[in-house]
Amino acid sequence: MTQSSGDRKESLQEVTTRAGRSPAEEFGPLASIFRRRFLVGVGSASLVAVGANFAGITSFLLGFSPETGRNLKLDVLYPIGGYSRCIETNEGFEFIYPASWVGDQTLLYRAVGKAESERSLDPPPLNDAKSGSRRGRNINEPVVAFGPPGSSGELNVSVIVAPVPTDFSIEAFGGPKEVGEAVVRTVTGSGRRPDVKGTLIKSTLREDSLRNFKYYELEFRVESPSFQRHNIAVCCARRGRLFTLNAQAPESAWPEVKSDFYKIADSFALTS
Repeated sequence: MTQSSGDRKESLQEVTTRAGRSPAEEFGPLASIFRRRFLVGVGSASLVAVGANFAGITSFLLGFSPETGRNLKLDVLYPIGGYSRCIETNEGFEFIYPASWVGDQTLLYRAVGKAESERSLDPPPLNDAKSGSRRGRNINEPVVAFGPPGSSGELNVSVIVAPVPTDFSIEAFGGPKEVGEAVVRTVTGSGRRPDVKGTLIKSTLREDSLRNFKYYELEFRVESPSFQRHNIAVCCARRGRLFTLNAQAPESAWPEVKSDFYKIADSFALTS
């Protein structure tokens, strides 16, 4: 027995001596490969998570440098600082809005119907054929509109684009105060509805010196026995089109949304 045990010890010593390496040295290269593949896997998973904004990772990271992200228009894909960006390429304008807000479903369904009718192979209805063209969009109909999900529409932001003469200029009607007072008179019916009153709170001029755009920013309140509403509007004319952004809220909700409304108004800009 003693001799047999001694033989086993001698055999183990012989194997260790012959290999010349300990188990840690033997499996070291495998451990290195495993660590490298593990890090590559973690890195790839991180990139996928960032690209897909998984659990808000991308929005969180972009929040450390919000201005950079907004300058790169990344907030079109990922909310930055709680805001998303709407870019309307056909009409040429953009603005930010609270990321929790959703698009107006009526406008979305109407846009889908219009796209389907344009792709349809069926002949147009007889009334359209007689007129010689399809009916266009009502100029008083918003191009885009956003609001909190499930809301009644009293709290929202929308943009209307109306055709005007190519030489139309808002400045021809006066400064921000004169234009603001004229807008309030129009909204309240110019005295034809004595139960509806409007008050101009603030009017300012914002200029884009690089593109030579001028924006009139107006804040006003409209009230009647049945409602009290707070509005912020931004008006700008360019190449035969009048752009009007209007953000409205019940007066009771104004303290909660005024910060959002100011950011929406300041972000509204023409892109072409």
